[in-house]
Amino acid sequence: MRSLTNISVFTYAFAFTLWNNIQPTVEDEFMANYSSSLLTNVPKTIPVHTQVLDLSHNRISGLSISEFIYLSDLQVLNLSHNLITLLDFSVFIFNENLEYLDLSHNNISKVCCLTLAYLRHLDLSFNKFTALPICQEFGNMFHLEYIGLSATMIRRSDFRYIRHLQLHTVFLTLENFSLYEPQSLTVLTTRNLHITFAANQNFTFPLLYDGMSTSENLKIVNLRYTLSYRHFPSPSLMLLKKIKTTALMLDGVDLQWPIILQIFMVIWYSPVELLTVTNLSFRGPVEELPEHAFLTLLSSVEQLISLDGSMKALTLEHVRSEVYYFNQGILYRQFSELNIANLTIADAYMPHMLCPNRTSSFQYINFSHNALTDELFQNCGTLMDLKLLILKKNKFESLLKVSSMTSRMKSLKYLDMSNNLLRHDGAEVRCQWAESLTELDLSSNQLADAVFECLPANVKKLSLQNNQISNVPRGTVELKSLEELNLASNRLAELPGCSSFTSLQFLNIEMNSILTPSADFFQSCPRVRELQAGHNPFKCSCELQAFIRLERQAGGKLFGWPAAYECEYPESLRGTQLKDFHLSPLACNTALLLVTALLLTLLLVATVAFLCIYLDVPWYVRMTWQWTQTKRRARHSRPGEQGSILQFHAFISYSERDSLWVKNELIPNLEKGEGCVQLCQHERNFIPGKSIVENIINCIEKSYKSIFVLSPNFVQSEWCHYELYFAHHKLFSENSNSLILILLEPIPPYLIPARYHKLKALMAKRTYLEWPKERSKHALFWANLRAAISINLPISNEANE
Repeated sequence: MRSLTNISVFTYAFAFTLWNNIQPTVEDEFMANYSSSLLTNVPKTIPVHTQVLDLSHNRISGLSISEFIYLSDLQVLNLSHNLITLLDFSVFIFNENLEYLDLSHNNISKVCCLTLAYLRHLDLSFNKFTALPICQEFGNMFHLEYIGLSATMIRRSDFRYIRHLQLHTVFLTLENFSLYEPQSLTVLTTRNLHITFAANQNFTFPLLYDGMSTSENLKIVNLRYTLSYRHFPSPSLMLLKKIKTTALMLDGVDLQWPIILQIFMVIWYSPVELLTVTNLSFRGPVEELPEHAFLTLLSSVEQLISLDGSMKALTLEHVRSEVYYFNQGILYRQFSELNIANLTIADAYMPHMLCPNRTSSFQYINFSHNALTDELFQNCGTLMDLKLLILKKNKFESLLKVSSMTSRMKSLKYLDMSNNLLRHDGAEVRCQWAESLTELDLSSNQLADAVFECLPANVKKLSLQNNQISNVPRGTVELKSLEELNLASNRLAELPGCSSFTSLQFLNIEMNSILTPSADFFQSCPRVRELQAGHNPFKCSCELQAFIRLERQAGGKLFGWPAAYECEYPESLRGTQLKDFHLSPLACNTALLLVTALLLTLLLVATVAFLCIYLDVPWYVRMTWQWTQTKRRARHSRPGEQGSILQFHAFISYSERDSLWVKNELIPNLEKGEGCVQLCQHERNFIPGKSIVENIINCIEKSYKSIFVLSPNFVQSEWCHYELYFAHHKLFSENSNSLILILLEPIPPYLIPARYHKLKALMAKRTYLEWPKERSKHALFWANLRAAISINLPISNEANE
């Protein structure tokens, strides 16, 4: 099956231009690319079912049947840019499906022919042929559409074998060309004729004239003539009746300007509708042209362009002039009076162009890449039919004058003023634009915020890319028809609103200085269908979360998402795509954060308050304060006022309800007999005038031991708690074993208040003496108690006296 039959051979040619860097892949069994592989022979490992084979840019010098005999499915073969010298078409006798064969850019000088019935594209250009390599067998290739040939001479008989073929394109490369027999090309039947001449040779102009009589579309490369214009072969008037060309392209033209004018006159009278001349250099004549001849020539041209011709479009690109002595105003006048629809003069260093004297037929003008200034077409009212005007890459400076230039162009719809030096500082004079102008390109200028004061009211598509705009002022101008706005590559810090652009549908604000775009944009701009906001230095913070959520809700309105949207700040998140940036709702909701912090604070305060109350912290703080104050006063008192360090064996702490036992049992038994114990009792040893707390602290400080008589009455006494606290404080501050606990009556745990945790701890960790109920055990109790407080007290000063 010939699966590629209905595919244009020109598609294959385009595909080859993309192959240079593609290596053969196992997955595609129908295509094999061996280009640029330094091969000297056709490889024997080509897959059998290959349909497209590229062997270009190698060093293959010869071909044989054995190399292609097994490739029965081969349809496209590229052998260009090799070293082949002999071509024998019988090599492809078994490749019956071959449709595309490129052997250009080799060293082929001889051909052995064979009919390839299905061949549609054959390229033998840029080889070493002397005569055109057209064999009789070519006449049987009825499917042939494209043929590329090369030769150094052309004779009338060269094309006799293919004159009956209906060709699409004929491509001729004529290097070192020496002979052309006139009317040789005219026997061809082709729509497109492309002739490339040697760059260093004088062109054979009968080729041009015959080419124009042969094909609809004619392209000639390297039109050069250095001889005197007097020897220039002027065309005959009979030629004009034979010309078939409607589109003529001349590339690489280097001629004297009198010759150019003569050729232009022929073209003007001809059926040519589209004339494109690129890389044009025109020089002065080798011999000075007499003044009367010069004036006659200009007069002829002026009369010529006043007549209606077939030409509709003239394109002149990359023009260089070496003629400096003639009045350029004459040339500008001729161009401005041309009766054509489309005029392009680009990259010609043209400083000015005149306004047509009469109503012009121009509908399209392209004067890009020149040296035009603000004076162009000022007060020009003859360009009534002009619809498209391209003036990019010139030297315009005033946007006000540009608007004035268009004010009389009643049909103007498109204006390109990009890549100029335009400024607008907010002049008092109002800008006057053509009311018909709907598309305006002001990109790559020096425009600032004031540009919004000078814009056409009916513009639908506006480009202000790559300017110096930092803000879109609101209320300055209402562009109710604006549908597409391009503000990329400016200095904007926020998304513009749509209060002045009620019809806006597309907005491009890429590559600005937007850190946190507003999430309310689509609410203020309900008609916007696409927003391009990528490549901005986004600051990934809570404020950006709303914009990220917007993308999910907008349904594809953000162009370039997610690749073009990355974090720039903070440094730790640089390069992270916005779709991968997440923060918790608590971190970004201020109200929720405040409520949470307040609740946690209240909970903490309540917990602390509960613990303080449960553990009686205020009481301990107050006791610690009193202890500290007492100690401080003791340090600052006079030495005479200080008592001895230890004056008592023990300080007794007890409840007033247990005072009978203390007075009748404890004190008498300890203070009687030998080695009597000196006890400190609050009733007899507290110093009048001092506070109770201070007396308690002093007694504990002056006593070796502290005896606590524990009973249910003890835990109910506030003062007993004070005394236990201070004694316990002394225990830890002096690291002494100064506490003696006497359990007078059992104390059930539930009777001990929660704040008496010190008492619970002491009873759990320390050994205490329990008052026995049996009288027989009392002696042992007193003996143990005496032993616990046995110590020799220092002799006081009073005793020494």
